[in-house]
Amino acid sequence: MDKAIAVIDIGMTNKKVAVYDLSLRVLDTVSRSFDPVMVEGLETHDLRGMEGWFLDRLAEFGKRFPIGGIAVTTHGATMVCVGEDGKACAPCVYYTREPGPEFQERFYGAMGDARELQAVTGTPRLSAMINPSKGLFFLRERFPEAFAKSHVVLNYPQYWGYRLTGKTGAEGTYTGCHSYLWNWGEGRYSSVAEKLGIAKKLPFPLRDSWDVLGTLTVEVAGRTGLGPDTIVTMGIHDSNASLLPHLAKRSGGDFILNSTGTWCVLMHPQERFAFEPGELGKVVFFNRSAYNKPVKTAIFLGGMEYEAWTGAIRSASGFPDGAPLPEPSTADYRAIVDARTAFILPEVVPGSGQFPGQIARLVQGGSSRSLADIRSGVCAPALIQSPKAALAALNLSLAMQTLVALERAGLRPATSVFTEGGFRRNSGYNSILAAALGEGRSGGAYLTDIAEATAFGAAMTAVAALGGTTPDALGGLFEIDYKRVLPMEGLGDLNAYRSAWLEAMGVNGGKA
Repeated sequence: MDKAIAVIDIGMTNKKVAVYDLSLRVLDTVSRSFDPVMVEGLETHDLRGMEGWFLDRLAEFGKRFPIGGIAVTTHGATMVCVGEDGKACAPCVYYTREPGPEFQERFYGAMGDARELQAVTGTPRLSAMINPSKGLFFLRERFPEAFAKSHVVLNYPQYWGYRLTGKTGAEGTYTGCHSYLWNWGEGRYSSVAEKLGIAKKLPFPLRDSWDVLGTLTVEVAGRTGLGPDTIVTMGIHDSNASLLPHLAKRSGGDFILNSTGTWCVLMHPQERFAFEPGELGKVVFFNRSAYNKPVKTAIFLGGMEYEAWTGAIRSASGFPDGAPLPEPSTADYRAIVDARTAFILPEVVPGSGQFPGQIARLVQGGSSRSLADIRSGVCAPALIQSPKAALAALNLSLAMQTLVALERAGLRPATSVFTEGGFRRNSGYNSILAAALGEGRSGGAYLTDIAEATAFGAAMTAVAALGGTTPDALGGLFEIDYKRVLPMEGLGDLNAYRSAWLEAMGVNGGKA
């Protein structure tokens, strides 16, 4: 074996280290989760614990494989303030923290009108600190002395690259991801970066995700046993890493990638940065692809919704934790669709998805019960006690949310939809979505067969770096099986159900 690639893949829940060969075949992988470190009542990332674990895993893999390159990919909405000593100088707070409405209004009062910022930076107003500029604003308010010590402010992938190489940098997929930090029209850091006082602390210019950030420091090489000439690439945002294999294989084809997990991220590659009339103020934004092209994007917490509601269903119906719920039949789905009186509605984290202001709840026969009350045992509506019916309503809800997100991402009749990630295994959801997309489309709904797409896409960047090429040149090394999803037959009038589902939320007379 000539060389191998190590990928550090940092999700909100699981952290992974995987090894690939230069033909992009996975050789081994290991993962674990980390509990948050509590700082003044705040959940913060265990940067020290994670770093030690990553280095130990690299050392173990380095004894078995000739690792010549390392790529890092991470979840979004996280930045790290680094002091002159090269260490984090302020807590790395979870982006799920919601500081409250007064905080949100202070942010926009200081930084500018939300719609005007969206038009310039491609970033929508999101809840909690999912806009990473809000995380920095929070640190400035809550930990002003620590924030003031920032020598450089790094995107999360580049923070880990810095810890490996001692070199700082920034690349476009993370900087351009709902951060408010990038001015698309002028190709520079935004007025928000300037008002936060960090514009000169953010590395510039932006580089490509397959550019080499540097080689291992003497300390890291000694700790891991890896060669000091081991390269580390710039790093890449996780959703954009998942998109990269499809860009390599589907050049010129119109598609939306439905990347599913805790977040469902629907990404539609575009040629130009431009919002359509009426889109400003809605949860639609522009990512920046690895090729520095705009990617129209819509998101919602689909995986979190699924886990929260299935947990409530198990509890109310007496199913033990971890036991698979019974799969609904077409008749179960048809009963929910025809009746149009039972609905599961978003959002588990208000303001995180396509329906800001909504609170997760179950509506049945005109009665509304919040998910919080159901989970606490305050109430147990009839639907939640019937596992098949409840799961049918949940899958219908997830498909309805996906359809709205697809439309906001620019779905057209010829657009193919590729679903990958956790929802690939949810046959009910996929066949409902195929039915909702409608017959007679020249596009269609497909499942992909890429395992661990995020790590795979990140591996492409390191293989490209070692080969002195670009990821799009690697398309011949792998195949993607795009399996067509057939619509669920006998489902009933899904359009009527969708209108009723939207009306239950009071959304524009049943039109999203």
